[in-house]
Amino acid sequence: MEGVRKMNNKGQALVEYLLIIAVVSVIVVSLVKLLGGYLQDSMTKTSCKLIDKEYVEGSEPGKGTCQ
Repeated sequence: MEGVRKMNNKGQALVEYLLIIAVVSVIVVSLVKLLGGYLQDSMTKTSCKLIDKEYVEGSEPGKGTCQ
């Protein structure tokens, strides 16, 4: 009977860890979706500096280019 109890506790812990991972994943995906354009602009600005070109801001976040 005790073996069954230990097994249930391990299963419960596994489910709890999976739920935590799922919640963190949803939060990360949401943040990247919300801030993705700004992150892309940041990377574009950095790459423009590396290749000695000027960054031109786009009409919306994520649309900037190097010229």
